[in-house]
Amino acid sequence: MPTTHGKQLRQAYGFDDVAIVPGQVTINPEQTDVSLRIGDVQLGIPFLASAMDGVVDPNFAITFAKYGGLAVMNLEGVQTRYDNPAEVLAEIAEAPKDRVTDLMQRLYSAPIREDLVAERIRYIKNTGALCAVSCTPAWTKRLAPIAVEAGADVFVVASTVTTARHYSKSEKGLVFSEFCAEMPIPVVVGNTVGYGVTKELMETGVAAVLVGVGPGAACTSREVLGIGVPQITATIDCAAARDDYYRESGRYVPIITDGGLRTGGDVCKAFVAGADGVMMGSPFAATEEAPARGNHWGMATPHAELPRGTRVTVGVRTSLKRLLFGPTDRTDGTENLVGALRTCMGVCGARTIRDLQQAEMVIAPSIKTEGKIYQLAGM
Repeated sequence: MPTTHGKQLRQAYGFDDVAIVPGQVTINPEQTDVSLRIGDVQLGIPFLASAMDGVVDPNFAITFAKYGGLAVMNLEGVQTRYDNPAEVLAEIAEAPKDRVTDLMQRLYSAPIREDLVAERIRYIKNTGALCAVSCTPAWTKRLAPIAVEAGADVFVVASTVTTARHYSKSEKGLVFSEFCAEMPIPVVVGNTVGYGVTKELMETGVAAVLVGVGPGAACTSREVLGIGVPQITATIDCAAARDDYYRESGRYVPIITDGGLRTGGDVCKAFVAGADGVMMGSPFAATEEAPARGNHWGMATPHAELPRGTRVTVGVRTSLKRLLFGPTDRTDGTENLVGALRTCMGVCGARTIRDLQQAEMVIAPSIKTEGKIYQLAGM
């Protein structure tokens, strides 16, 4: 056989490439613990809603918190630029496809208003709900003090790719070690996909790391830049960094798989790969409680000239409660996500998420089609 010279490639795996192996013992799903801790913030379920304008507004954040999760509000989106963001979302949803780009450029040229940043956060906090907010590194120093004063519980610094070391022409950029030391609330950063950068970020004092570049429905990095790592491989690599850092420091920093998750099966595989939590966007955008309506753009934090976004066609909407907890009559795994996670834990004999991370996983690209011919034939 010919010898390959030069750059060597390793195999990387996504959700459809693997399957979970059942455990040697089983337990009652109701006896499982699916909680997630980020700094001093305790969540009942390990689910976060993405900082996308089409997903999270104050009312969605309040409802999501009641169910035990954490919805992250985008501080650079329509919520902080307009007094009535619902009208803006409706205008985007109703715009013809050939006008969307120009329309979004115009709408997102409106200035971010600091009074609205504080107002939206206080609206959430006045109900007793947890409040998480997100912005890009460029806006972090300006908006973080306002968010803290208004009562935010978690601050997310989000960019397409995050590193602990960033070189630029600016005299003094955002230094995570200094920022985390100054912040009185947990700081979550992302996104990363590798062992080295994840470990370096943890060493700066961050409370959690978002994992995922390329797989999300709203992420354009894979097409525009050719950048990305399939989520199973990315999660495994970042989990290894977390575990090594924990052994060295005694501080446990959770990793949150962000992007590419559509079904309960995807969620379960993310945890077996090593995730402590998952962040999802498009599935939540299709719920009755989401601010976007009809055919809409789920706008995430803008990293370039336009906000990241994906056109989502919504048919019959489901409720957020049904999406998370059921009951459901769907067999495609797109509802009852928490129930799927608990059932998987029961089948694997895992009482906690940490236990589930130890379950066996196999490379099984045929798992989604094997034996399905009769179902597809309607038999």
